[in-house]
Amino acid sequence: MNQKIRDDLFTMQDEKYRDFHKNLCPGTDNIIGIRIPLLRDYAKNLAKGDWQDYLENAWNDYNEEIMLQGLVLGYVKTDIETRLSCLADYIPKINNWANCDSPCMSMKFIKKEQSRVLEFLQPYLASDKEYEVRFAVVTLLDYYVDADHIDYVLSTLDGICLDAYYVKMAVAWTLCECYLKFPEKTMQLFHQNHLDDFTFNKAIQKIRESLRVSKEEKEMLNQMKRPVKRRSQR
Repeated sequence: MNQKIRDDLFTMQDEKYRDFHKNLCPGTDNIIGIRIPLLRDYAKNLAKGDWQDYLENAWNDYNEEIMLQGLVLGYVKTDIETRLSCLADYIPKINNWANCDSPCMSMKFIKKEQSRVLEFLQPYLASDKEYEVRFAVVTLLDYYVDADHIDYVLSTLDGICLDAYYVKMAVAWTLCECYLKFPEKTMQLFHQNHLDDFTFNKAIQKIRESLRVSKEEKEMLNQMKRPVKRRSQR
């Protein structure tokens, strides 16, 4: 099965997209170059077959082989505990933002299992591994920025202090979405928070880039940006 899957993946290869994707994922050289809609369609077909055998024995040599496993988990029909058990096996394989974020977007089952999944996410939110934390934060972004969870999300984001670039970017991105949906609550956090300067300023930048924010708000937010500390020159 694995050899056939790899052969199929290479038939979908787009070399220009591969080169483009490599630029977006620095340090990831094992990219075949497959556009996400094609990979999603392939994952949906795999999810209709013996997906458990596939996940137990899947190859992990190429970026898309890893991402495919995460996508399949979003499409299979199974109970929540089986799905979370498989997801726990998948998360340690995540090694860049792409095979984190795209599978997260496919896991629509979370909408019906918010309480159980939130419990599942707790050790990942407290992890010292960059992509484990990013996976948990992006899951909050995709499925928990709502009226029932906004206070929890903001408090959780404020407490994440792992000094890792892709974690900070995920936190900033999520704070932007929080502001767009719940501006007053998010502004309260901005006025009193424990965010590092990079994450805080990046969140402000992302909000100001949104077309859903007024010119007056953008000017006000710009005044809140923290000064960048410069290294002394000797």
